[in-house]
Amino acid sequence: MGYLYFARHGQTVWNVENKICGATDIELTELGHQQAEELGQAILEQGIQIDEILYSPLIRAKETARHVSEVTGIPMREEMRLKEQNFGKYEGTPRNGEEFQKAKANFINSYEGGESMLKLCHRIYDLLDDIKKESDQKTYLLVAHNGISRAIQSYFGDMTNDEFARFGIKNCEIRKFEYKE
Repeated sequence: MGYLYFARHGQTVWNVENKICGATDIELTELGHQQAEELGQAILEQGIQIDEILYSPLIRAKETARHVSEVTGIPMREEMRLKEQNFGKYEGTPRNGEEFQKAKANFINSYEGGESMLKLCHRIYDLLDDIKKESDQKTYLLVAHNGISRAIQSYFGDMTNDEFARFGIKNCEIRKFEYKE
């Protein structure tokens, strides 16, 4: 079977301020733009073969994908299912807030106007199932968000609820995931 790559977007102001971005459309910082360009360079230097970049419609992921595409020449396409989870009333609040940490442990919670973890995983799993069908012929780089990385990690391996809730990757970190038979 084939594989795919995942990278989180570059740094945003709310990342620096330790605020929950969620579905709020937050731009990259200067460092975030630089991280995205460096990600493209790393892909070239490591000889990573990618056929297409799929990116979240949120500006921080779109700009990251654009920089990678410009550096590598890899074509890019928006994928709506990669949009970050909507954390409802918690968007813009501290990431380590006690109330949010409790709410985050309940996977059915929609955060008063947001999207539950279960619904997020459902849409990401559907996307990953679609990609799997062509993964022997085409390799994708998915550029999205920390919450999406959590769902992808859980698709490819078992996690406890606590591991799922605490999982995260750094800005512009790239990971490879392999499909099994």
